Amino acid sequence: MAATDRQADDVLRHIRRPLLLTRLGMVAEAVVRAFWPLWSVLFVAAALLMLGLQDSVAVEWVWGAAAVLGLAALATLAIGIRRFRWPSRIGAMARMDAAMPGRPIQTAMDHQAIGAGDAASRAVWSAHQARMRARLETASAVQPDLRASRADPFALRYVALLVLSVGLLFGSVWKMGSVTAMTPGGTSLASGPSWEGWVEPPVYTRMPALYLNDIAPGEITVPEGSRVMLRFYGEVGALQLTEDISGAPIKQQVEAQTAYDLTVAQSGALTIDGPGGRAWQVLMRLDDAPQVALNGEVEASARGEVSLPFSASDDHGVTRGQARIDLSMDRLDRRHGLAAEPEPQDPIVVELPMPISGDRAEFEEILIEDFSQHPWANMPVTVTLTVEDAAGQSSEPAVEEITLMGRRFFEPLAAAVIEQRRDLLWSRDNAARVAQIMRAISYQPDEVFRSSVTYLRFRTILRRLETFTQFGQLTLEDRDEIAQAMWDLAVILEDGDLGDALERLRRAQERLSEAMRNGATDQEIAELMQELRDATDDYMRQLSRQAQEQGEDGDQSAQQQGETMQMSQDDLQRMMDRIQELMEQGRMAEAQQALDELRQMMENMRVTQGEGGQGQQSPGEQAMEGLAETLREQQGLSDQAFRDLQDRFNPGQQGQQGQQGQQGQQGQQGQGQRGQGGQPGDGDDLGQSLANRQGALRQEVERQRGNLPGAGTEAGDAARDALDRAEDAMDGAEQALRGDDFAEAIDRQAEAMDALRDGMRSLGEAMAQEQQNQGQQGMADGQQPGERQDPLGRNAGTNGQIGSEDSILQGEDVYRRARELLDEIRRRTGDGERPDAEIEYLERLLERF
Repeated sequence: MAATDRQADDVLRHIRRPLLLTRLGMVAEAVVRAFWPLWSVLFVAAALLMLGLQDSVAVEWVWGAAAVLGLAALATLAIGIRRFRWPSRIGAMARMDAAMPGRPIQTAMDHQAIGAGDAASRAVWSAHQARMRARLETASAVQPDLRASRADPFALRYVALLVLSVGLLFGSVWKMGSVTAMTPGGTSLASGPSWEGWVEPPVYTRMPALYLNDIAPGEITVPEGSRVMLRFYGEVGALQLTEDISGAPIKQQVEAQTAYDLTVAQSGALTIDGPGGRAWQVLMRLDDAPQVALNGEVEASARGEVSLPFSASDDHGVTRGQARIDLSMDRLDRRHGLAAEPEPQDPIVVELPMPISGDRAEFEEILIEDFSQHPWANMPVTVTLTVEDAAGQSSEPAVEEITLMGRRFFEPLAAAVIEQRRDLLWSRDNAARVAQIMRAISYQPDEVFRSSVTYLRFRTILRRLETFTQFGQLTLEDRDEIAQAMWDLAVILEDGDLGDALERLRRAQERLSEAMRNGATDQEIAELMQELRDATDDYMRQLSRQAQEQGEDGDQSAQQQGETMQMSQDDLQRMMDRIQELMEQGRMAEAQQALDELRQMMENMRVTQGEGGQGQQSPGEQAMEGLAETLREQQGLSDQAFRDLQDRFNPGQQGQQGQQGQQGQQGQQGQGQRGQGGQPGDGDDLGQSLANRQGALRQEVERQRGNLPGAGTEAGDAARDALDRAEDAMDGAEQALRGDDFAEAIDRQAEAMDALRDGMRSLGEAMAQEQQNQGQQGMADGQQPGERQDPLGRNAGTNGQIGSEDSILQGEDVYRRARELLDEIRRRTGDGERPDAEIEYLERLLERF
């Protein structure tokens, strides 16, 4: 036994320090696993105090929460004490021994049980113990395992730690001391009665809140409508409030309060009587009412949009406004159809435009509205403008008497229809008179109406009006419907058929002449002049296209005209600028004379070809026409392949697709017949037929590539490369058609068409460069280059060769058609009933374009 004690003392001498640290770690493990509920409750309580929640609720709630948390703390403390077990030294030694290889502590303290009488056996045992003791020299403490996941499977301790972190970040440790001055009865245990106060201005003022505890006694200036909040702590009745800023009569409180919420309605005194109280003289800054005023003259455009400029201001910003328009009966000329008693008509109320961004304290805006179709159009009215601020205050109304201008109709017949429409909307009693006048107008339609369409619409309106008048059943709905039809008819009569460029030009000139006679405004003059410029440009483009189509005959007829005068585009622009300038200066007679000269010149204008070409096409032009024809044939072939692909999945649509195939393929009678009556079973023969056509088209491109001009130039080489790519794509399309793979064939055909377009673009650049070089050489020799020009001095160009800055595709129709095609592709892509192969092809088209 003595030997065992000596062995234990010898082992402890080597591991005393690591053993102590290991045992302390085990104590920490036991504390954490037994008392984690306790410190979780304490963390939550501390976080709530640091966030200052005790200052936001009644003191009774504070002490109630304190009692709950206290009971929870006591319960968790009792549970922790019951679970806690103090670790023993034997347990610490066992943990260290298990952490080292060979269990050296147990070996060093053990004795030999077998072979003690054998010297050799004792020697082996002694050597083994010596090695184990040597290993004890390097013994170290075992790290404690502080994880409590088994005891806390829901990680509630981390929730408590998170709450404490929020309190530390967004709260203050100093707020924890405020709870020590509270008792359930509200009595202060430490510092006696206390108070807090705030002044919160209205939100729309954008002013900060004031903390009354930081403001010394004296004067305070606050906006009207500010909110004053006071809270008293401590013994009830120890602090008293005296005020006359809320506008309520001053009276003695029957029962003392601990919280006050006041609204500043007037200047006055605010006093807190009692320990630590203060007094302030509150000066209320009045909220001024907003102001609004008209800012300039009321103007109207040629189309009838009224521009009403106004200005508004407010100390804190205007929130909304409106314009009220009432008919001025005292200023109205009550003759003809207006002599009847008018039917009730509600005033026009329009919201005023407000600035989208920026300060609304002071701004200027323009109310733009179109009242052309209103019954009061072109009548005297009274406009009343009012605005409001965020406090609900309204401005003094700004009243202005104006004429509610609408669209002006210069065509006499259109003006007459609008006048009768006004009389009908004025009173339904005028219906018989309006019908009588309209019948008189249409007595000899050939002398009044320029087209049968407008006459038929006029007669339809007249018959409906006479029918309703005869039977006395003209309701408000019927009246409004007829009035809308009369407005549409007047617009058609005024604008005319704008598809004809010459008619549009004449109409623009007539409208401008009418505006001169009626004294149009500057804005109307500017709009009508812009309309004249647009019509002139359309007319010149039409003449240019006509000259290109006439070719040599046009040149010869132009040479037979004798003396001619050529004008540049700048000369024509200067003439129209001069007309506008004369009109703006009020010199209407001179402006009318200049307009007549312009009209005569435009009507006698002819577009002729240049002298150098003599109507013969150059090799580049012939190549360009050949490529354009090849592109059209490739497009038709691709369309036919696409329709045949549809036929396989939508047999019911074959008839319609076949008719489209006949229109898309020129000179392919057999193909068109197949499109009308073919069946899906004929796909093999059809694929071979399309493949043969594709092969012939590829050979044609190969021939055209060998005859392209511009060899050796960068643009010419680019055109040849593009046609080479087109050949490869066509070859792939041919192979796909022979293999009955229509989807792949359509893709390759699209690549071929892109390559052909690139080739045409490069060929056009090569031709333009060649023409420029020839022109420079001609100028060097003292000769004028032979160019085809229109009367405005612009190079007309043919088949993609553009000498001016115009693009190859001119006019709005090309872009409109492109948009329509893209919209149609999107619509078909969204049709879920179409085959998957077709939808995939349409999606590839959308990705490409």
